Amino acid sequence: MPAARESLLDAAFAALARRPWSAVRMVDVAAAAGVSRQTLYNEFGSKDGLARALVRREADGYLAGVDRALAAHSDPRDRITATAEWVTSAARDNALVRAMVTGCWSERLPSPTLSAVPSTSAVPAQRRADGPLPTPGDFVSLVRDRAVTVLAGPGALRSDTADLARSCELAVRLALSCVAAPPGEGGVADLVRSALHRQAG
Repeated sequence: MPAARESLLDAAFAALARRPWSAVRMVDVAAAAGVSRQTLYNEFGSKDGLARALVRREADGYLAGVDRALAAHSDPRDRITATAEWVTSAARDNALVRAMVTGCWSERLPSPTLSAVPSTSAVPAQRRADGPLPTPGDFVSLVRDRAVTVLAGPGALRSDTADLARSCELAVRLALSCVAAPPGEGGVADLVRSALHRQAG
């Protein structure tokens, strides 16, 4: 991603932390990124285009975190537990991620339509951002499928992974419930380990 585009997205994200999206001005985002307003419009086309690109970037970052969590351990249960912890912490720490995975968009946030919008952008990253954005259900499936792919290994048959897929989806959904109602002592890790132990038993 070109440096100017990334700087503009950083500036937009920082502005969103200070004020509601409706009060974020394109001229201020451009100034904070150290580029002209025309550069901002060349990259994103409009404020809605900027919002879609920002949401897409945060979605991609969330899924990259899932991949890192899955790679952090060798034991399958530890991998699932680490992934569940990431799902919860990413949603807790990032209002855009929380909105994406729960579907609860506050009035402070941009709320771009999840379906694809017509795009005439010459910027490939913007054309991707103008495509369909993941729904909360899509995120569950994306995380579950990534976990199954890593845990089952290459060449696994779909029929052999049905139980694994159910365990992974259970862990993801349990983690998402902890976003809405944070767990007490032991946190999401204890809940996930306990649920996986019962399911295996």
